[in-house]
Amino acid sequence: MDVKAILSGVKAGNMEIEEAEELLKKLPYEDLGYAKIDHHRNVRQGFEEVIYCQGKETEHLVGICRRMAQERINVLGTRASKEQADAVVGAVPDFVYEPVSRLLKAEFRKQEPTGKIVVCTGGTADIPVADEAAGAAEFFGTNVTRLYDVGVAGIHRLLGNLEVFRGANCVIAVAGMEGALPGVVAGLVDVPVIAVPTSVGYGASFGGLSALLTMINSCANGITVVNIDNGYGAGYVATQINRLAVRGYEKDI
Repeated sequence: MDVKAILSGVKAGNMEIEEAEELLKKLPYEDLGYAKIDHHRNVRQGFEEVIYCQGKETEHLVGICRRMAQERINVLGTRASKEQADAVVGAVPDFVYEPVSRLLKAEFRKQEPTGKIVVCTGGTADIPVADEAAGAAEFFGTNVTRLYDVGVAGIHRLLGNLEVFRGANCVIAVAGMEGALPGVVAGLVDVPVIAVPTSVGYGASFGGLSALLTMINSCANGITVVNIDNGYGAGYVATQINRLAVRGYEKDI
C-alpha cells in the first residue's frame, strides 16, 4: 500500500491511526532479511519494484513474491526459469508465467493501455528478448504492436510494413547478428528508436557484442542503445517515452 492510499484511508475514517503508523514503518522498504522490498517505488517513479529472478534462491523468490502479492500491488519478475515460476505459481496462484519472455507477473490492478509503441525484430530468434520488452511495456500500461522477422536480410519485409509504425510514440528494434535493423528503422520513422542487441549470431558476433557496437556506432539519428539482451530495460524506457507523449505535459523546473 502506498502513502496516498494510507493517508486517504485515515482521512476517510477507514483506517485507524495506529494501523497507518504500522504501515508507514515499512516505508520506504520492508526488510525480509534476505531482501529489502521497495513498497515506496511507485510513489517515487510511477512503477512498482520489479524482481530480477535469475540467480535468486527459489525459496527467496517465493518469499518476495508472496509478500508483494499480500500488498495487492502489481508484481513483475524478469528472467524467471520454469522451475522458479512453477514454485511461485504453486505458492501464490495470482501469478502467471510466460515461458518465451520468461516474465512472471501478478496483476491486481489492471491498467487501461495507452499510446502505442512498436516492437520489431530482425529474426524469429530475437523473439524471446522482444517479448520481454513488449511484455514489460504492456505490464506498465502501454499498447504494443509486434512486428517480427523484418531484418535486413530481406529488407522488403520491413518496407512492406511501414504502416505499422504510424502513430507510434516509440520503436524498440531488436536484432542480433550484425545488428543493422535499428539504424534502418531510425532512418524511416520520426520517433525515438531503442535498439536492443541480442546474443543471437555466429562466433564473430561475440555473444551480441558485434550488434551492440553496430548500434552504438549507427549514423542514423534518434537511436538509444540498451545492453545486450536487455528487453526489459527497453520496455521500461519505451513506456516512459510513451507516457510523456500521451500526457503531453512539461514538468515544472
